[in-house]
Amino acid sequence: MNSDLISVIVPIYNVEKYLNRCIDSILNQTFTNLEIILINDGSTDDSGKICNEYLKKDKRIKVYHKSNGGLSSARNEGINRAKGKYVTFIDSDDNIESDYVMQLYNLIKKYDVDLSITPYNVIYDKKKINIGDKYPECVMTTSECLDRLLCGAGFDVSACAKLYLRKLFKNISFPEGKLYEDNGTTYKLVMKCKKIAYNNKAGYNYYIREDSITTQEFNERKLDLLEMVDNMCNSIIAEYPDLFDAVLKKRIEANLSIYRQIVFVKSDDLKKIKKEIKEYLLSKRNLLFRKSKLSFRDKVGLLSLQFGDCFFKTSWKCYSFIKKRWYK
Repeated sequence: MNSDLISVIVPIYNVEKYLNRCIDSILNQTFTNLEIILINDGSTDDSGKICNEYLKKDKRIKVYHKSNGGLSSARNEGINRAKGKYVTFIDSDDNIESDYVMQLYNLIKKYDVDLSITPYNVIYDKKKINIGDKYPECVMTTSECLDRLLCGAGFDVSACAKLYLRKLFKNISFPEGKLYEDNGTTYKLVMKCKKIAYNNKAGYNYYIREDSITTQEFNERKLDLLEMVDNMCNSIIAEYPDLFDAVLKKRIEANLSIYRQIVFVKSDDLKKIKKEIKEYLLSKRNLLFRKSKLSFRDKVGLLSLQFGDCFFKTSWKCYSFIKKRWYK
């Protein structure tokens, strides 16, 4: 029996096709002192029934059914219910390797930290890619961790693939009613830590699904990304002005992400925001000619936008096609 109790929080909504795979991977952990909290967030398929079946199989499992409130609401419910010293989050359409929890826990104990991080495997179709294997194991300062989080250097703002001291969530919760909620939360937890541990063994498997929030067609709720990123960047730069380049990268990345979607949408309601985003991006053209933290993809996006929307659309379609082929 491992000494510290760890709460594994799983928000669940209409994932009957993937739920067994997720829960089984948690039950098969080499770290056994777990409290497995399944939050059924008003599912209309058989997800709730599957949760109840697992309740009979393992005494470590706890099931809570609630009306639908979204991912943030479900995670917050799990945090409020958790009894463990540490907590980790698993999205119900993903799964974890058998040593995932042990790996994160060992990092916390080895380096005496309150937060440990690993990269995740991106799984699309039949391809599996570790996004952080080129970064060595290390202990980061708060500033170093925020810099890497903003730049996606081995890890990002995702609440998953991390193990947190539960006390870090005091006065911090996920923003309910918003998409891209991790942008509004993870950095706050990092800023509560003096040091953070990382290693590059990916134990979390993130599946790209065609029907996920991030791959769905554009709707105005996706504009939440700009609000979440602006709030995060403003808070970080106020305390860590040396992270200006990383903050700028994150702002441009978020604006390009939204513009890539709304440029294909014909809607009078979006004309104003479309114009504002385009003007902002065009004002950053100088970054194309100096050293910056922008990714190659985003530099291509900025460059293509200089030649107008038609050229930008064509470039993005080509990039999307190549990316999809590469993942297969």
